[in-house]
Amino acid sequence: MNNSSIGMLSLAVASVYGTAYAQVGKQEKAQQLPNVIFIYADDLGFGDLECYGARNVETPNVNRLAENGIRFTNGYASSATSTPSRYSMLTGEYAWRRDDTGIAPGDAGMIIRPGQYTMADMFKSAGYSTAAFGKWHLGLGDETGKQDWNAPLPTALGDLGFDYSYIMAATADRVPCVFIENGQVANYDPSAPIYVSFEKNFPGEPTGKENPELLYNLKPSHGHDQSIVNGISRIGYMKGGGKALWKDENIADSIVGRAVQYLRQHRDERFFMYFATNDIHVPRFPHERFRGKNKMGLRGEAIMQFDWSVGQIMQALDELGLAENTLVILSSDNGPVVDDGYQDRAVELLNGHSPAGDLRGGKYSAFDGGTRVPLIVYWPAVIREPKVSDALVSQVDWLASLAALAGARIPKGNACDSSDYLQSLLGTDMVGRPWVIGHAANNTLSVRTKQWKYIEANDDSRTVLEETNTELGNSPMPQLYDMTVEGERENVAAKYPEKVFELEQILRQVRNSGNNTPQFTVQ
Repeated sequence: MNNSSIGMLSLAVASVYGTAYAQVGKQEKAQQLPNVIFIYADDLGFGDLECYGARNVETPNVNRLAENGIRFTNGYASSATSTPSRYSMLTGEYAWRRDDTGIAPGDAGMIIRPGQYTMADMFKSAGYSTAAFGKWHLGLGDETGKQDWNAPLPTALGDLGFDYSYIMAATADRVPCVFIENGQVANYDPSAPIYVSFEKNFPGEPTGKENPELLYNLKPSHGHDQSIVNGISRIGYMKGGGKALWKDENIADSIVGRAVQYLRQHRDERFFMYFATNDIHVPRFPHERFRGKNKMGLRGEAIMQFDWSVGQIMQALDELGLAENTLVILSSDNGPVVDDGYQDRAVELLNGHSPAGDLRGGKYSAFDGGTRVPLIVYWPAVIREPKVSDALVSQVDWLASLAALAGARIPKGNACDSSDYLQSLLGTDMVGRPWVIGHAANNTLSVRTKQWKYIEANDDSRTVLEETNTELGNSPMPQLYDMTVEGERENVAAKYPEKVFELEQILRQVRNSGNNTPQFTVQ
């Protein structure tokens, strides 16, 4: 690992900015550092954007970033589900190294502990103002199920390096259905105190299962039939909320509005913004202005709403004169899923659209559709010509790479799986990592190189997740695919046992060493 040597701007940065930049003083370097914005979509697939070949949907604002930046064809989230991929990206540590980083309930205690070093900590140490908006899904408070939602939470994002936060505790299909601002419920209504449980309902509170007549906005297709908020039933039980309860159709407007306000307030200082949208995750219920404008129905309209959110952020940067020196990284937490629990006709209305593009699998899967996601990097001050890069890149490396950019030191023992691939992110290296590691919902791991994909054997007998119709990539035997031929279509493990052994060794060493750097290279 290179973490211990990250203290001054790395050679990668010098090569991007040129020799002259490397020779200027520390103060001048600091003045040239960019603002940084992560635009992190939820369940956005490799084939869901127009610039990635999507059918039936227009995404002009995302297109603008791709047409003036770098569009990656081998960009990977570290996991095929939300909580672990976000954990890995923000901490630089693979989520599978811990046993408490699975898909979190809405009342999960903080999964990233205050003692851990985070992306926000890193930027804060480099003099940045830091903020988080939108979906969090990494727990709040000290203990699961013990939060008092009617008072300030004892631990929240302020303990993880964020100066300001306006977030959803988990995600839109889980209670509590309120925004949390700087560690306490936003717009709190004292006449309607909030109680949350993921074990049992509160007396007299309706549920989607027992009171379907109250579901005037969306009905569940599987699960998601517990407490009802805004005419939509959720996972988990909730009582109260009153004026603090969100309306799903206004979620995007709420987080965009707060984010734009933050940009205006911090226009004169350097900032890091984590802007995590919920649009494409269920329940899909976009604003009325998008209704009837896409033939794929609610899922297509949700993609339009995501693109609108991108446009609002970029418009604000333009108006404030900040776009030129703002590094924008747009990606997704995992691959796509179509029917993930609500009767929104998403499967019926695909009309030829393929959310994962030509990839196999999707959200939850060990196949590439689970973790290969859109990735676009935009920074006009440095990226002068648009590029399409097939470099292998992983979100787990964002922390170390951006620490190199900011000249920040990562404390020893933190971000153990994150390596500096800044040159790949900024397009001066078109190779990237020798391999990336993927993580499926059932904890199956995989290794992907430019040519090969290895999926370890596992004991999960399911080949398809029936509820979502997702191919899972499970097999009791090792799987090996030549990705240059037909993707993950023909298992050639028996034909190339030496390659299986080589990739198994990489996985074994990463597992056992607690870091991201095997002592041999892939041939």
